[in-house]
Amino acid sequence: MRRGRPGLERAQVQREVSILRQLQHPNILRLHELFSSPAEVVLVLELIRGGELFDFIAEKEMLSEEEAIEFLVQILSGVEYLHARLIAHFDLKPENIMLQDKDVPKPRIKIIDFGLAQQLQDGITYRSLCGTPQYIAPEVINYEPLSPATDMWSIGVITYILLSGLSPFQGETDAETLSNVVAGAYEFEERCFSQTSELAKDFIRQLLLKEPQCRMSAAECLVHPWIKPLSRKQALSRSRSSINMRNFRKFNARRKWKVPGCGVPACLRSPPDLGRDPHLRPLPLCPPIAFLQHRVRLQPPVPPGEGG
Repeated sequence: MRRGRPGLERAQVQREVSILRQLQHPNILRLHELFSSPAEVVLVLELIRGGELFDFIAEKEMLSEEEAIEFLVQILSGVEYLHARLIAHFDLKPENIMLQDKDVPKPRIKIIDFGLAQQLQDGITYRSLCGTPQYIAPEVINYEPLSPATDMWSIGVITYILLSGLSPFQGETDAETLSNVVAGAYEFEERCFSQTSELAKDFIRQLLLKEPQCRMSAAECLVHPWIKPLSRKQALSRSRSSINMRNFRKFNARRKWKVPGCGVPACLRSPPDLGRDPHLRPLPLCPPIAFLQHRVRLQPPVPPGEGG
């Protein structure tokens, strides 16, 4: 059994467990059972054997847009399910998109790690400065209200990377990356997108919009003509287009070298030019996924009169 996250507050664990208990979807990690004591909580999670989606794709000689879309449809289906229940993931990135098994004809996607997920409520504004710099939306950095549209920006970034092997906002430092995200500055470089269909670029454009209310929802993504062609010409275009495998393999190798293991979401420490100095608590490590039991050691309660 692999050790879980030590020293978490019980309320934080309870929030994640509360969300996981609501979820029963083929593309989302399932919580089977929960055992708790005053000192720790043990989660019995679905066993996931297939590793990360990006690792699986990097092993292929080539991949058409049509094949890539089969994976995106599963991701979108899981996210649509979450959003319909007013649950936002808030940490969608390649490390959190797994395969249940990979040695099967049609691998099944599993979205994991609900450590930053939130149950949103009408009339209650939620803000956070937590996430992974190259995948977060501008409203996170600007400390503005978050919504399901925040997840859709992340899907736009993931799609961009999947097709080109480039990260649209990646800078030399986290501060530069955050500045690029806030500016919404990206482009489709010809050398990396020469094999990409115009419909795929349109799909990305409709997600990487600075205004959250202008982005496509997961439901709208599923009926976009790139995902669901309206004509034979559109279907032919995506079947003839392919992802840039050479660049993609390079990106995946760099990603694994920089972030060993399953990856850790980071609290954003805004660079000076963004004018913020937030006081943030460290985030937990992501939950283990390729095993059944997950043990979380809780912080002991503060005895009365000793609180700070």
